[in-house]
Amino acid sequence: MSRLRLLVVLSVLSIIGILAVQAVWVRNAYALRERQFRQSAFIALQDVADDVAKLNNFTLNRYAVTQLSADYFIVNTDAPIDPATLELFIQRSLQQHNLITDYEYGIYNCETDRMVYGAYVSTSNSALAKTKLQAGKNLPKFPRYTYYFGIRFPNQTAFVAGQLSGWLWSTVAVLLVVSFFGYTLSVVLKQRRLTEVQRDFINNITHELQTPVSTIRIAADVLQSETITQQPDRQKQYARVLGEESQRLQKQINSILQLARSERTGFVLELTDVDLHEVMHASASAFAPIITLDLTATNAHLQADRYQLETALNNLIDNAIKYCVQSPCVVLHTRTENNRLIWSVSDNGIGIAPKDQKAVFRQFFRVTSGHTHNVKGFGLGLYYVRQVIRAHGWQLTLTSEAGKGSTFAIKSERLQERKSVLTSNSLWSSVHSLIHSLIHL
Repeated sequence: MSRLRLLVVLSVLSIIGILAVQAVWVRNAYALRERQFRQSAFIALQDVADDVAKLNNFTLNRYAVTQLSADYFIVNTDAPIDPATLELFIQRSLQQHNLITDYEYGIYNCETDRMVYGAYVSTSNSALAKTKLQAGKNLPKFPRYTYYFGIRFPNQTAFVAGQLSGWLWSTVAVLLVVSFFGYTLSVVLKQRRLTEVQRDFINNITHELQTPVSTIRIAADVLQSETITQQPDRQKQYARVLGEESQRLQKQINSILQLARSERTGFVLELTDVDLHEVMHASASAFAPIITLDLTATNAHLQADRYQLETALNNLIDNAIKYCVQSPCVVLHTRTENNRLIWSVSDNGIGIAPKDQKAVFRQFFRVTSGHTHNVKGFGLGLYYVRQVIRAHGWQLTLTSEAGKGSTFAIKSERLQERKSVLTSNSLWSSVHSLIHSLIHL
């Protein structure tokens, strides 16, 4: 137990550490590539300024490139420049420095104090495509120079990220490894939980089956004695105990077999028209006098499997009785809401804590420890109830608070849907009868 917990903690810390280191590496690699891009762009634009200076037969005595932002540069030319020639110089210099990315540029006109010419040059699909820009659009001026042009790289982030393909693939590989490791860890934890559930179930079933078997054996030994025939009252008592315990044993075995069958083949429902009020009256008679009926629904007919419905209802009532420390009081309630039939089972038992309210519907789960048998059972009752409700397409909700009882509410199908089903079934029965009569004519 402690080793597994330590393994989980160390594994989580290792995963966090790996992801953190990978994130730092990728961030540093991106920052390095970004600096390299800016340096290459600075050198390429300086070459463009030198080419312009050679074209005008003069030499620049200082650096001509000024970076105003992460993706925007100003290049001083000290002389007017033809836009077509400038664009040719820019394209050639960027290609020489492997800066194959989109850019937009504009040329400043000192007479109008505006960026009078501009274009957006795209390098997509390895072909240059130029789009003329509005004068001065998105390209700020720079007051220190008289003749200059501005150039922006709008896709700088994507270009830099594209240079990190190796890092990105390594990151994907790390994430895959971490995912597989996390999945393996979850499988191990799930298997551990299943092992604990299996151990608790074996402990429960051993105790639950051993108790009636031991009682039956004792009663059989007493009934086999020679003196028992001389005590008819005592003989009847032990015969009654023998019958009750055998029925109890048969009920436990049937519940396990039924659950195993449903897990293998699913619930095969035999839907019929069932009067829920009639079923509740029958359960109230069987569990009298602890059942109180509060049946306010005007129409309590359902399309349901009567046996599964009765079993689920009796399981809820049985749980309400078992988990009650005082005189049990169970209320069966029905009502109609938005043309839906809603029925519930409420009790005054010990209640269920919020942290256990989802778990109580799991297979073999019991709120009390698996080694405590103050309340008998296998932890299958509520699991079976949920399976029955799901098989019918209904909705099950639990409202409970520790020490204040529980309410299990079931919302069934809309009544008009049930009526349409009944109508179609009746129509099919009529058609079937008509066909059968014609065949026998």
